Amino acid sequence: MNTDVILKAENLDFSYDEGRSYALKGLSLELKRGHKIIFMGANGSGKSTFFLCCAGVCKPQRGRLYFNGKEIAYDKKSLLELRSKVGIVFQDPDNQLFSASVYQEISFGILNLGVSEEQAKKEVETVITNLEITPFRHKPTHALSGGQKKQVSIADILVMHPEVIFLDEPAAALDPKHTRLVNQIVNQMTDNGITVVMSTHDVNYAYEWADEIVLFHEGSVLFQGIPTDVFRNHSALNKTNLDVPIVMELFERLCKKGILDRSLPYPRNMETLELYIENIR
Repeated sequence: MNTDVILKAENLDFSYDEGRSYALKGLSLELKRGHKIIFMGANGSGKSTFFLCCAGVCKPQRGRLYFNGKEIAYDKKSLLELRSKVGIVFQDPDNQLFSASVYQEISFGILNLGVSEEQAKKEVETVITNLEITPFRHKPTHALSGGQKKQVSIADILVMHPEVIFLDEPAAALDPKHTRLVNQIVNQMTDNGITVVMSTHDVNYAYEWADEIVLFHEGSVLFQGIPTDVFRNHSALNKTNLDVPIVMELFERLCKKGILDRSLPYPRNMETLELYIENIR
């Protein structure tokens, strides 16, 4: 296997109802180490199920999954090793948080990895500071706001220093302030070399942020590529009910009117598009 590939799936099938229907069907893909990867597709297309399989929560009925070139065996020893390196943050943090207080919640995972209490305390304090959790570090988890719960659920995983983290719609139901904070935390992860795989319905965010986008449709990969290639594939967008990002649409309209030169690279954000316009002579 290519050493740049951190996770690989081969012909995965997964069913929640003993084969009457499939959440994953013949799914194959490769995810590159250190990349920022977005999964997109309609609800029920298999994104969350794939995340659960990669994190060892669900076991595919057919096919193989590889992490760092080694097939995931799904036995107790292999799963313990996998879960120390691959983390998942659920869309609803209430499905993830179970300790009485924030500090206990963040400490739980790393202590179960066999780390000394002294080292665990140091790691917990670091992640509490980095994720701006200090003001509510001793609050009961049930008393937190939705945004605070999301911060803690991410801290749960980051404190264990994963190589890969799966984020299932991390900004879902968050207010603008906490959405910005979560996006800031995600950028910190990628700056630290963590491979981040995220599901979202936000085409504008995906287009600007991702190195690669994977489109899911009916339990398999419909299309995978760099953002500009994905959002120029109108057939795939129609099947997955996705729109063209605003920046891309504006650029194409300005090119069509002859205002901008079509030979210019597609702008990935509004700032780049503004520079193109400012440089018109």
